[in-house]
Amino acid sequence: MSLKKAKHQFLIDNKTSLAGAAFAVLPVPYEKTVSYGRGTGKGPAAIIAASPQVELWDEEVKAETWRKGIFTVEPVNCALSEAKFFPALEKTVESLLAATRAVPFFLGGEHSITQALLPPFLRRHKNLSILHFDAHADLRSAYHGSRHSHACALHPASRTAKVVQIGIRSVGADERQYHNAGNVKTHLMHENLDFKKLERTILRELTGTVYITIDVDGFDPSVMPGTGTPQPGGFRWHEALRLFKAVCAAKKVVGVDVVETAPVRGSNITELAAAKLVYRLMGYLA
Repeated sequence: MSLKKAKHQFLIDNKTSLAGAAFAVLPVPYEKTVSYGRGTGKGPAAIIAASPQVELWDEEVKAETWRKGIFTVEPVNCALSEAKFFPALEKTVESLLAATRAVPFFLGGEHSITQALLPPFLRRHKNLSILHFDAHADLRSAYHGSRHSHACALHPASRTAKVVQIGIRSVGADERQYHNAGNVKTHLMHENLDFKKLERTILRELTGTVYITIDVDGFDPSVMPGTGTPQPGGFRWHEALRLFKAVCAAKKVVGVDVVETAPVRGSNITELAAAKLVYRLMGYLA
């Protein structure tokens, strides 16, 4: 898997090199284990196609963050078998981290890709913690016969790294044993509606170096309707953004993934919101 420049760049082609960019975008259109709605494999391309509709001047951060340099790598080849794909993706992430000091943003694809994204960061940052934004705990050891299911996305990392989960409103009986045990702290949505208190709590629980993994179904379906396994009662836009802003300001964020966008025919809401989310997070980190 190469690190060549993609034909279609996120937001704008600012002619920057990978080595000189502040942010790197890697599309990972993997879709193999979806269990309900389909289409997440089309998510990365849809987000990038929608991104030029996001204004270059960010009205909240009051800056043109793109001028710092954004480089979009050509999409990862997801045609490999499950057994070959995950090691290959992990190797690609290693190569990306070695080639640039840019903060990488990974666009999924189903959430299972996080299993291959995290190990290179965990090897580089010995005290890394993970902020997991999702409707689902994703802590199963296996699901429908696969250890690489989207329902198992955080299980491997949780064995060795601290995982702080927010937005959770669906926990399976077979993952209850993990959701508040060992390295995992889960903040169920209905128990944490005081968002200022939740902000203070997660800032206390996270270490100084953080990786953020965002499943768009962590948002309420009114914000992100295009996703495979929606759940009612999620975060509204500004509620979530305030938390992300606080984490980006207080911690060293070394990587972000945004996964599970599944475009809906006749609606561009989710891919546009995801593109704006990525650009806003870049602005918080710039």
